[in-house]
Amino acid sequence: MAFTLTVNGEPRTADVDGDTPLLWVLRDTLGLVGAKFGCGAALCGACTVHLDGEPIRACVTPISDIGGKTVTTIEGIGKTPVGAKVQEAWKAIDVPQCGYCQAGQIMSATALLASKPKPTDADIDEAMNGNLCRCATYIRIKKAIKVAAGQEKA
Repeated sequence: MAFTLTVNGEPRTADVDGDTPLLWVLRDTLGLVGAKFGCGAALCGACTVHLDGEPIRACVTPISDIGGKTVTTIEGIGKTPVGAKVQEAWKAIDVPQCGYCQAGQIMSATALLASKPKPTDADIDEAMNGNLCRCATYIRIKKAIKVAAGQEKA
């Protein structure tokens, strides 16, 4: 079945079964490989994208659930003012180590700052809970979020 969806501001069509996870539509059908497969059970956050600005786990979200909503991926988040600030802070703090989880981390951080421009440590911990980093860059992630929020200097 053909599904039409808006991804990073552009209309896209995917001819897939309705139960196909959004992650595989993005990666295999549309060629947007920034969101990663980690666990396949919405537990690690590597596949995080935005659906109408809200972070979701693309590995467990069937394409049939997207409807007329807008999908934003790591490939498009830098076009938003908050996403651009987060990406710049990530670079300034040199957050990534292996980098595998970082697209999901950035997507969750951007959603947090879009809803709470000056988050507390508790807000950051809550928003980033479920985004796992095997390299344990959590301290740098938190600092980068604070830098992007203008609460700390790089």
